[in-house]
Amino acid sequence: MRVTPAELVHDALRQGGRVIVSTYNEPLITSEWAIAVFKEARSAGLVTGFVSNGNGTPQVLEYVRPWVDLYKVDLKSFDDRRYRQLGGRLQPILDTIRSLHEMGFWLEIVTLVIPSFNDSDDELTRLADFLAEVSPDIPWHVTAFHKDYKMTDPENTSAQTLMRAAEIGKRAGLRYVYAGNLPGMVGDWENTRCPNCRELLIERYAYLITGYFLTPQGCCPSCGASIPGRWDSAFRGQMTDRPFIPLMRSQSDLLVLDF
Repeated sequence: MRVTPAELVHDALRQGGRVIVSTYNEPLITSEWAIAVFKEARSAGLVTGFVSNGNGTPQVLEYVRPWVDLYKVDLKSFDDRRYRQLGGRLQPILDTIRSLHEMGFWLEIVTLVIPSFNDSDDELTRLADFLAEVSPDIPWHVTAFHKDYKMTDPENTSAQTLMRAAEIGKRAGLRYVYAGNLPGMVGDWENTRCPNCRELLIERYAYLITGYFLTPQGCCPSCGASIPGRWDSAFRGQMTDRPFIPLMRSQSDLLVLDF
Protein backbone atom coordinates (compact mmCIF):
# COMPACT_ATOMS: atom_id res chain seq x y z
CA MET A 1 0.00 0.00 0.00
CA ARG A 2 1.21 3.48 -0.79
CA VAL A 3 1.02 5.96 2.09
CA THR A 4 2.83 9.04 3.35
CA PRO A 5 4.13 9.49 6.92
CA ALA A 6 1.46 12.13 7.54
CA GLU A 7 -1.29 9.75 6.41
CA LEU A 8 -0.01 6.97 8.69
CA VAL A 9 -0.02 9.31 11.67
CA HIS A 10 -3.48 10.58 10.79
CA ASP A 11 -4.70 6.98 10.67
CA ALA A 12 -3.18 6.24 14.07
CA LEU A 13 -4.87 9.28 15.59
CA ARG A 14 -8.17 8.42 13.90
CA GLN A 15 -8.11 5.03 15.61
CA GLY A 16 -7.28 6.46 19.03
CA GLY A 17 -3.65 5.42 19.12
CA ARG A 18 -1.20 7.04 21.53
CA VAL A 19 1.94 5.11 20.52
CA ILE A 20 3.24 4.29 17.04
CA VAL A 21 5.76 1.46 16.68
CA SER A 22 7.97 0.20 13.86
CA THR A 23 8.26 -3.58 13.65
CA TYR A 24 7.90 -6.50 11.20
CA ASN A 25 10.34 -6.91 9.64
CA GLU A 26 13.43 -5.63 11.43
CA PRO A 27 12.78 -1.85 11.72
CA LEU A 28 16.47 -0.97 11.50
CA ILE A 29 16.39 -2.12 7.86
CA THR A 30 14.06 0.78 7.02
CA SER A 31 15.30 3.32 9.56
CA GLU A 32 14.91 6.28 7.23
CA TRP A 33 11.25 5.44 6.62
CA ALA A 34 10.59 4.93 10.34
CA ILE A 35 12.16 8.25 11.25
CA ALA A 36 10.15 10.05 8.58
CA VAL A 37 7.00 8.63 10.20
CA PHE A 38 8.22 9.31 13.74
CA LYS A 39 8.92 12.97 13.01
CA GLU A 40 5.29 13.38 12.02
CA ALA A 41 4.18 11.28 15.00
CA ARG A 42 6.11 13.35 17.52
CA SER A 43 4.64 16.59 16.18
CA ALA A 44 1.18 15.04 16.65
CA GLY A 45 1.93 14.09 20.27
CA LEU A 46 2.42 10.36 19.74
CA VAL A 47 5.04 8.27 21.54
CA THR A 48 7.34 6.26 19.23
CA GLY A 49 8.96 2.85 19.54
CA PHE A 50 11.02 0.13 17.87
CA VAL A 51 10.55 -3.63 18.26
CA SER A 52 13.90 -4.97 17.09
CA ASN A 53 16.28 -7.92 16.98
CA GLY A 54 18.90 -5.58 18.45
CA ASN A 55 21.47 -6.00 15.68
CA GLY A 56 22.28 -2.32 15.35
CA THR A 57 25.42 -0.39 14.50
CA PRO A 58 26.48 2.61 16.61
CA GLN A 59 25.78 4.83 13.59
CA VAL A 60 22.14 3.77 13.21
CA LEU A 61 21.48 4.05 16.94
CA GLU A 62 22.72 7.63 16.86
CA TYR A 63 20.55 8.27 13.81
CA VAL A 64 17.32 7.04 15.43
CA ARG A 65 18.11 8.32 18.93
CA PRO A 66 16.37 11.72 18.69
CA TRP A 67 13.11 10.20 17.41
CA VAL A 68 12.61 6.89 19.26
CA ASP A 69 11.19 6.86 22.80
CA LEU A 70 10.81 3.14 23.47
CA TYR A 71 13.02 0.27 22.32
CA LYS A 72 12.27 -3.43 22.76
CA VAL A 73 14.97 -5.97 21.92
CA ASP A 74 14.30 -9.67 21.39
CA LEU A 75 17.27 -11.36 23.05
CA LYS A 76 16.76 -14.81 21.58
CA SER A 77 19.52 -16.75 23.32
CA PHE A 78 22.72 -16.33 25.29
CA ASP A 79 24.60 -18.89 23.20
CA ASP A 80 26.49 -17.69 20.14
CA ARG A 81 26.05 -21.10 18.49
CA ARG A 82 22.28 -20.70 18.67
CA TYR A 83 22.46 -17.20 17.21
CA ARG A 84 24.58 -18.47 14.34
CA GLN A 85 21.91 -21.10 13.63
CA LEU A 86 19.52 -18.18 13.20
CA GLY A 87 21.95 -16.35 10.90
CA GLY A 88 23.33 -13.84 13.40
CA ARG A 89 25.86 -13.41 16.18
CA LEU A 90 25.31 -12.82 19.89
CA GLN A 91 27.94 -10.17 20.62
CA PRO A 92 26.49 -7.40 18.40
CA ILE A 93 23.15 -7.85 20.18
CA LEU A 94 24.76 -7.50 23.60
CA ASP A 95 26.71 -4.44 22.43
CA THR A 96 23.47 -2.87 21.16
CA ILE A 97 21.67 -3.51 24.46
CA ARG A 98 24.48 -1.80 26.38
CA SER A 99 24.50 1.13 23.96
CA LEU A 100 20.73 1.59 24.04
CA HIS A 101 20.77 1.82 27.82
CA GLU A 102 23.75 4.18 27.89
CA MET A 103 22.11 6.42 25.26
CA GLY A 104 18.96 6.86 27.33
CA PHE A 105 16.38 4.90 25.33
CA TRP A 106 13.65 3.29 27.45
CA LEU A 107 14.72 -0.32 26.93
CA GLU A 108 12.87 -3.58 27.55
CA ILE A 109 14.04 -7.10 26.71
CA VAL A 110 11.93 -10.06 25.59
CA THR A 111 13.13 -13.66 25.47
CA LEU A 112 10.98 -16.32 23.85
CA VAL A 113 11.76 -19.36 26.00
CA ILE A 114 11.91 -22.44 23.76
CA PRO A 115 12.27 -25.97 25.17
CA SER A 116 15.67 -27.51 24.42
CA PHE A 117 16.80 -24.34 22.65
CA ASN A 118 17.41 -21.71 25.33
CA ASP A 119 15.59 -22.91 28.47
CA SER A 120 18.43 -24.34 30.54
CA ASP A 121 19.06 -22.86 33.98
CA ASP A 122 22.65 -22.11 32.97
CA GLU A 123 21.77 -20.12 29.86
CA LEU A 124 18.90 -18.24 31.47
CA THR A 125 21.12 -17.37 34.45
CA ARG A 126 23.90 -16.01 32.24
CA LEU A 127 21.38 -13.98 30.24
CA ALA A 128 19.73 -12.54 33.36
CA ASP A 129 23.12 -11.78 34.94
CA PHE A 130 24.11 -9.82 31.84
CA LEU A 131 20.93 -7.73 31.91
CA ALA A 132 21.28 -7.04 35.63
CA GLU A 133 24.85 -5.90 35.05
CA VAL A 134 23.67 -3.40 32.42
CA SER A 135 20.86 -2.24 34.74
CA PRO A 136 18.65 -4.05 37.25
CA ASP A 137 15.81 -1.72 36.17
CA ILE A 138 15.60 -3.15 32.63
CA PRO A 139 12.28 -5.04 32.37
CA TRP A 140 12.74 -8.64 31.20
CA HIS A 141 9.78 -10.43 29.65
CA VAL A 142 9.99 -14.21 29.30
CA THR A 143 7.35 -15.54 26.92
CA ALA A 144 6.11 -18.96 25.87
CA PHE A 145 6.76 -20.64 22.54
CA HIS A 146 3.79 -22.41 20.95
CA LYS A 147 3.57 -24.66 17.91
CA ASP A 148 2.18 -22.93 14.85
CA TYR A 149 1.90 -23.38 11.10
CA LYS A 150 4.84 -25.55 9.93
CA MET A 151 6.76 -25.37 13.21
CA THR A 152 5.27 -28.33 15.05
CA ASP A 153 8.15 -28.98 17.43
CA PRO A 154 9.42 -28.62 20.10
CA GLU A 155 6.66 -28.83 22.68
CA ASN A 156 4.89 -25.70 23.86
CA THR A 157 6.57 -23.85 26.69
CA SER A 158 4.88 -24.56 30.02
CA ALA A 159 3.85 -22.03 32.63
CA GLN A 160 6.24 -23.76 35.03
CA THR A 161 9.15 -23.09 32.67
CA LEU A 162 8.23 -19.41 32.41
CA MET A 163 7.99 -19.07 36.18
CA ARG A 164 11.36 -20.83 36.58
CA ALA A 165 12.90 -18.35 34.15
CA ALA A 166 11.28 -15.45 36.00
CA GLU A 167 12.66 -16.69 39.31
CA ILE A 168 16.12 -16.86 37.73
CA GLY A 169 15.76 -13.23 36.66
CA LYS A 170 14.71 -12.22 40.15
CA ARG A 171 17.69 -14.02 41.72
CA ALA A 172 19.99 -12.23 39.28
CA GLY A 173 18.79 -8.93 40.71
CA LEU A 174 16.37 -7.81 38.00
CA ARG A 175 13.62 -5.75 39.61
CA TYR A 176 10.98 -6.02 36.88
CA VAL A 177 10.53 -9.53 35.48
CA TYR A 178 7.37 -10.63 33.69
CA ALA A 179 6.14 -14.03 32.52
CA GLY A 180 3.95 -13.29 29.56
CA ASN A 181 1.41 -14.72 27.13
CA LEU A 182 0.00 -17.43 29.44
CA PRO A 183 -2.57 -15.27 31.25
CA GLY A 184 -3.80 -16.49 34.61
CA MET A 185 -1.22 -19.30 34.68
CA VAL A 186 1.90 -17.54 36.01
CA GLY A 187 0.77 -16.16 39.34
CA ASP A 188 2.02 -12.69 40.22
CA TRP A 189 4.50 -12.54 37.32
CA GLU A 190 2.03 -10.59 35.16
CA ASN A 191 1.98 -7.66 37.60
CA THR A 192 4.29 -4.78 38.46
CA ARG A 193 5.25 -4.39 42.11
CA CYS A 194 7.38 -1.82 43.87
CA PRO A 195 10.85 -3.34 44.30
CA ASN A 196 11.22 -1.43 47.57
CA CYS A 197 8.04 -2.32 49.51
CA ARG A 198 6.33 -4.86 47.18
CA GLU A 199 3.19 -2.74 46.88
CA LEU A 200 1.08 -3.72 43.85
CA LEU A 201 1.47 -0.97 41.25
CA ILE A 202 -0.03 -2.38 38.04
CA GLU A 203 -2.25 -5.43 37.99
CA ARG A 204 -2.70 -7.29 34.69
CA TYR A 205 -4.44 -10.22 33.10
CA ALA A 206 -2.80 -10.71 29.71
CA TYR A 207 -3.41 -7.43 27.85
CA LEU A 208 -6.01 -6.24 30.33
CA ILE A 209 -4.91 -3.77 33.02
CA THR A 210 -7.15 -4.52 35.99
CA GLY A 211 -5.54 -2.13 38.46
CA TYR A 212 -3.30 0.95 38.14
CA PHE A 213 -2.00 2.56 41.32
CA LEU A 214 1.07 4.63 40.38
CA THR A 215 1.04 8.29 41.39
CA PRO A 216 0.94 10.96 38.65
CA GLN A 217 4.70 11.30 39.15
CA GLY A 218 5.30 7.59 38.46
CA CYS A 219 5.97 6.72 42.11
CA CYS A 220 4.84 4.01 44.48
CA PRO A 221 1.83 5.31 46.47
CA SER A 222 2.96 3.40 49.54
CA CYS A 223 6.65 4.20 50.00
CA GLY A 224 7.17 6.97 47.45
CA ALA A 225 9.88 5.14 45.49
CA SER A 226 10.32 6.40 41.92
CA ILE A 227 9.50 3.63 39.47
CA PRO A 228 11.62 3.66 36.28
CA GLY A 229 9.56 3.88 33.12
CA ARG A 230 7.73 6.21 30.79
CA TRP A 231 4.55 7.05 32.66
CA ASP A 232 1.60 9.25 31.81
CA SER A 233 0.21 11.51 34.53
CA ALA A 234 -2.76 9.16 34.87
CA PHE A 235 -4.06 5.89 33.49
CA ARG A 236 -6.37 6.87 30.64
CA GLY A 237 -7.79 3.45 29.93
CA GLN A 238 -6.89 1.18 27.05
CA MET A 239 -8.22 0.65 23.56
CA THR A 240 -8.57 -3.12 23.91
CA ASP A 241 -7.89 -5.95 26.32
CA ARG A 242 -6.75 -8.27 23.51
CA PRO A 243 -4.54 -7.98 20.42
CA PHE A 244 -5.81 -4.94 18.58
CA ILE A 245 -7.68 -5.28 15.27
CA PRO A 246 -7.63 -1.96 13.40
CA LEU A 247 -10.87 -0.37 12.33
CA MET A 248 -11.95 -1.60 8.92
CA ARG A 249 -11.73 0.86 6.07
CA SER A 250 -13.63 0.97 2.84
CA GLN A 251 -11.91 -0.06 -0.39
CA SER A 252 -11.64 3.58 -1.40
CA ASP A 253 -9.67 4.35 1.79
CA LEU A 254 -6.95 1.75 1.18
CA LEU A 255 -3.48 3.26 1.11
CA VAL A 256 -0.25 2.03 -0.46
CA LEU A 257 3.01 1.95 1.50
CA ASP A 258 5.67 3.99 -0.26
CA PHE A 259 9.10 2.67 0.70
